[in-house]
Amino acid sequence: MNNPSFQKIEEIIGYKFKDPHWLERALTHSSTNDEFSYQRLEFLGDRVLGLVIAHALFEEFKDENEGGLAKRHTALVQGSTLTTIGQAHDIGEHIILSEAERQSGGHMNENIISDVVESLLGAIYIDGGYAAAQAVILTLWGDTIKILEEAPQDPKTELQEWVQARGLGLPHYQIIEKTGPDHAPSFVIELKIEGEAPLTAQGTSRRQAEKIVAEKMLERLKQ
Repeated sequence: MNNPSFQKIEEIIGYKFKDPHWLERALTHSSTNDEFSYQRLEFLGDRVLGLVIAHALFEEFKDENEGGLAKRHTALVQGSTLTTIGQAHDIGEHIILSEAERQSGGHMNENIISDVVESLLGAIYIDGGYAAAQAVILTLWGDTIKILEEAPQDPKTELQEWVQARGLGLPHYQIIEKTGPDHAPSFVIELKIEGEAPLTAQGTSRRQAEKIVAEKMLERLKQ
């Protein structure tokens, strides 16, 4: 299968597939209505990643207790870390999407990029075994394994703690607009907190839009 996009992915991850159909499956989004998509490989890749990172932390931090290792592990396998790694290597540009999904920004969608990073790890595990998947993960994650101590706080959680510390009511998120087809929706969320003018933000999922508008509100409050 002589596909330049597939060859580029193999260069990025440092692994050449024996059976390139696994790579194709790992990159195929469900919007294509293809018989195979990346979802099952994503499930497997998540478990492979968890084990490899746990083993790496066990070896790297020999004197750290279980709680410390667990915080590091959570930070390294969470979606935002996967997205950051995927974006750094332009993984989104190589995802196989329907035309409608691509035009709606699917190749930039954080959740999709995160999922595809996991599906690629699952595909490598199937194609080359644990050692191959381990080598790719340790290369892509690099020094992050040594320096990322805990998961960054979610902006919605940070905002909630901010208002509670000041005796204000909880943040209120409301969908004010939902457009687009089911496979490529767009949400506009309005956020209200006591004493502040409302803010809105748009995202490809309710969760993403709420996260963006919480970040915007925190930026305003910290000025």
